[in-house]
Formats: sequence, structure tokens, C-alpha cells
Amino acid sequence: MSTSPLQDQAVLARSGATRSRQRTVSDARQKLTSSSGTKASYDFELLNEYANTRKSGAWGMPILIIVLSVLALVWVQPIAIGIWASSVVLTHFAVVLTCRQFLGAERSEFEARRHATTFIIVEAIYGLAWASLAIFPSMKLGQDVLVIQWAILMVGIAANAISSRAIPSATLANSLPAVFAVSATLVFSGGILSYALAVLAIGGGVFFNYLSRTLHSSALKSIEHRAEKDSLIYELEEAKLMSDEARREAEQANIAKSRFLATMSHELRTPLNAIIGFSEVMKSELLGPMENPQYKDYAVDIHASGEHLLNLINELLDLSRIEAGKYDLNEEAISLVDIGEDCRRMLEIRARAKSVELVAEFDDNLSRLWGDERAIRQVCLNLLSNAIKFTPESGRIIFKIGEGEDGTQIMSVRDNGPGIPESEIATVLSSFGQGSLAAKTAEQGAGLGLPIVQKIMELHQGRFDLFSKLRFGTEAIASFPKSRVLNAMAPVVKRPKLEIYKKHS
Repeated sequence: MSTSPLQDQAVLARSGATRSRQRTVSDARQKLTSSSGTKASYDFELLNEYANTRKSGAWGMPILIIVLSVLALVWVQPIAIGIWASSVVLTHFAVVLTCRQFLGAERSEFEARRHATTFIIVEAIYGLAWASLAIFPSMKLGQDVLVIQWAILMVGIAANAISSRAIPSATLANSLPAVFAVSATLVFSGGILSYALAVLAIGGGVFFNYLSRTLHSSALKSIEHRAEKDSLIYELEEAKLMSDEARREAEQANIAKSRFLATMSHELRTPLNAIIGFSEVMKSELLGPMENPQYKDYAVDIHASGEHLLNLINELLDLSRIEAGKYDLNEEAISLVDIGEDCRRMLEIRARAKSVELVAEFDDNLSRLWGDERAIRQVCLNLLSNAIKFTPESGRIIFKIGEGEDGTQIMSVRDNGPGIPESEIATVLSSFGQGSLAAKTAEQGAGLGLPIVQKIMELHQGRFDLFSKLRFGTEAIASFPKSRVLNAMAPVVKRPKLEIYKKHS
């Protein structure tokens, strides 16, 4: 069952509203299961980025610890360095192992809150290992140890803030114990330098945590933009599939319509020819005069209506055949001027009945054209019939046939009728389309004449142009391409026979 365009639009609107509600519900559900208040899918991306970053730095951090330990041996006793370095390295590998397990797990087993909590706990343990820096001043080796302790703390906080930036809570968990422990030892050590270093340690901790949150926000926005882009791509692909399916259905419906019109046109023409024939006999009174003159008028009306209906059926049949690709051209060498003259004589009586002057301007030296005579005759008749219909009494029609630019041949019909608004030209050229002003001032029609003309010209590789302006009339131009013009060939010159004379001895 076919639906109207308004119904189709309503269905699409309801479908779009349903998809929007489903998306809203899905977003709300993901926010409820998220550990960061965004979406569970975003949490997975962030945790995955955190785990990959920690995994990629599996050996980078131990190397950094070893370098810092070697440098610190100048001021700090080896036992203190050993305790601190071994605890940091061991807990670091515990973090890496946890990340490897996360990356190796199935996506279906992902729980945002559980995994985020696990990472925060192991990062807190890692932070406690870094907090063992507090044992350095207990060796009482001088003020230099405080500076070394502070410097190692800043390097560690910076490295961990970059590595754990995807989970700001993890950054806070691994930096807070170390900052608190080192700041406390610095304060208890006393002195201006210790106080200054304690303030710098706290400030560094605050700064690197702020930096971690900023990087987390940037990563989250990047994920959101990527998700929006993927969603748009998906929607575009879905819309394309729907559009392709709608186009296929429209093409199938159009083919079915064309077949139906062709079948019905054939079925209707048989009884209609009988109606036209019998009404012709009745109005001509071939079987005897009618006693009631009104019956003769009825017969005339029946005959005129039958011819009008037959013409409409023929146009429907032609249009359906063209749209179905079944309109085959029977091409031959024809004279455009001869066709134009025949059509002018056929319609001149109708023009005189409306007191319309029909002026013909033909180029008698025009070359022949390669085309379908019946189709081109139909083009000519449709253009002239339209001009006569839409031209008021005492109007004027100029019918031109001649050579156009670049060797083309043109057929032009110009009238001084009411004209067509520029906004309605596309409507007039569409099937069953009629202009608002023209429909009020002319006979009723089906709006198939000009579309048939346009399609016939396309079959001839030509073009059809319609120019109109309100109160200034209309001009219709059918142009046939140069490739269809049969230029006269040069005459064949007969050469004299060569006679061979034998020499007589």
C-alpha cells in the first residue's frame, strides 16, 4: 500500500524521535554505571589509556629510579637508598602487573567502578613506597640531603602525574603520601631552607595534580569528540542505507506505475475508440437525421470528450513508455520544416477559432535531420497546442524553425500569453504539473505535454528550454544537436574513362 509524502515525513519524524529517546536512555544508563559521571564507554577508554601508559613505562620508571639512586649515593647512605629504591620498584611492577591483567581481560567483564577502585588502591600503595623518601633526613647527613629528597620527590610526582593522568584520583593517591611524608620531615627538620622546600613540595603536589586533571579533561574531550564523530558516521551510514532502500522502493513503484499505466492505456483505448466511432456516426447522422436536435449536441459533446480522453491516454502511454525505457526511436532522415508546416496547417483552424494569429518563420534551406518523425511531430504539436491554449483572443504566436548556434537546428514557439511565474517553471516541466495562473486562463489539461517534449528531446540528445515572464508571454525552444544534422555531401564528379590506344605496327 502506498503512502503519501506527509505520511512518510511523519514516519521519519517518529523514527527520529524514537532514536533520540533511546539515545537519551542509553546515555543515562551509562552515566549511572560510570565511575567518572560521564559514560561507561568513556571510562573504558580512559582506563585503557591509563593501563597502556603504565605498561609502556614498565622499564622506564625502574631506570629512572636507578639513575636517581646512583646520584643520591653521594649524599645518602646506601641502605636508605636501597630501602627506598627496592620498595618503589616492587610496587611499580605491582601497578604494571595490575594493568596487564586489565588489558588481558575480556571487554564483557569490564566494570568501571571496580577497575578504577583497584587502580587507585595500587597507586596508593605505590605512593606509600615513594613516601619512604622520609627516611633520608633520619640519617642526619646535612642540609644537602633535604634538597636531594625534595628533588627526587618532584621528579617522581611529575613522572607519576604524566603516567596516571587518565585517572586523576590515582594521581592524587600516588602523590599525596609522598608529599605529606616529605613535607612533614622537612618541617620537623627546622630551618628556613626546610620550610621553603616544604612549601615547594606542597605547591609541586598541587600543581602536578592540577596538571593531571587538565590532561584528563583534554583526553575526555578527545574521546567525546571521537565518539560523536563515530556516531555521526554511523548515522550517516544508516541514513544512506535508508535512502538507498527508499530509492529502490521508489524505482520499483515507478516501474510498477509505468507498467500499470501502459496496461490500462491499452485496455481503455479499445472501448474508447468504439465510443468515438459511434459518436462520430451519430453526430454526422449517417444512419438518418435525429428528431431531437439536442441529441445531436450530446453526440458532439461525447465525441469531443472521447477525443480529449484518447489524447490523454496516448500521452500517459507515451510518458509511461519513456519512463520505463521502452520508448524506441524509429529514426530516419526527416525535414524539420516539412513537419512544422504540417503541424501548422493542422492547428491553424484552432488558432483562427480563438482569433489568434499564427505566424510561421521557416528556413527553407535547412538540412535534413536524423530523428524519429512521429516523436518530433508530437513535440511540435504539443508546443503549438500549448501556445494556442494559453494565448488570449487576438493574441499572436510566432513559430520559428531554423539553424541555431554551432550548426544546431531549433524549433521555437513564442506567444504573448499571460506567462508563467519563474518559480513555477520547474513545476510546469514536471509530470502532471500545472502553473497556477495559466490553469485559470486556459483549458483543462493533464500537465503531460511539456514533460513528454522534454523527454523526447533527451532521447534525441537535444535540449528543451522554457522561458517565460508574467504578462510578457512564453517561449519554448527545442534544440537538436549538430550530430543529428545531415549536411549535404559534395557531388560525385565522374572522371572520364582512360582509353588505351594500341600502336598498330
